[in-house]
Amino acid sequence: MMDIALTFVALLIELMIGYPDRLVHLIGHPVTWIGSMIDLLDRTLNRESMSDTARQMAGILGILAVIGVVAAMAYLLQHNRLPWPLGPAIAAVMASTLIAQRSLYRHVADVAEALDRDGIMAGRKAVSRIVGRDPEALDEAGVARAAIESLAENFSDGVVAPVFWLLVGGLVTGSVYKAINTADSMIGHRTRRHASFGWAAARLDDIVNLPASRLSALLIVAAAGIASDTSAAGAWRAVWRDASRHRSPNAGYPEAAMAGALGLKLAGPRLYGGVLVEDATMGSGRRQATAGDIRAALILYRRADAILIAAISMCLLLVILAN
Repeated sequence: MMDIALTFVALLIELMIGYPDRLVHLIGHPVTWIGSMIDLLDRTLNRESMSDTARQMAGILGILAVIGVVAAMAYLLQHNRLPWPLGPAIAAVMASTLIAQRSLYRHVADVAEALDRDGIMAGRKAVSRIVGRDPEALDEAGVARAAIESLAENFSDGVVAPVFWLLVGGLVTGSVYKAINTADSMIGHRTRRHASFGWAAARLDDIVNLPASRLSALLIVAAAGIASDTSAAGAWRAVWRDASRHRSPNAGYPEAAMAGALGLKLAGPRLYGGVLVEDATMGSGRRQATAGDIRAALILYRRADAILIAAISMCLLLVILAN
């Protein structure tokens, strides 16, 4: 019951308050603290003079060290001896920093506003903050698709996955998930420097995101069934047909669900660092996405998030009544 209550309160804190920008400037963010540790290990352990096998072993040791430190700190925070309600409140606030409902909405909405207000150049600049592909190669439809794809994938990685792992084991498993996900975003790339060193982080990230990617797709399908302007059947067909064809073992599920619900065709070939990366398309609708489609995706995201919060509140209520 404590883990469910912690997760529910953390969701509400992050939804209503988020993580204030002033606090970021003052002390940073827990994810940036984890990132600093990963960066230090990357600079210390990942040497170009080492063989690929040695770099892979160094990467395994590095990610284990990060997990160990983060798990220990999270355990101390969750099991602090501070009096009620101060102790649980601190744990809930820290858990809320693992979730990104509010910031995800804001960053994606910024892309739609930039496109509408200032045109393609502003849209490219806004979308470059949330995706890794080359923004200069994107037309207006490409910017809109990139924003929607990022929203779908980060609903899974930034909202559903941390919530899932908070439910599994409280602040410890939630924080370990965030450490693995952060490591993957920093060193889990197939570049010359990180292909071997980041191998363990990338593989672990694939594993820990697997449950949430499927759950996030189901939440989007359910959310699409609430209103007449989105298609639950289209979302389900796209997931069933396309999700497993995505180059990522997880990202295809929420992306396909979002594409099918909105009548769009997402993913496909994209440019990263001047290199064309081939990928399957998700959905069978329009490629010509617009700022209006970004806003429709944000509404769908809000519905899916509301269903998630409602489900956890019901679980908490049932546990309380059972006790």
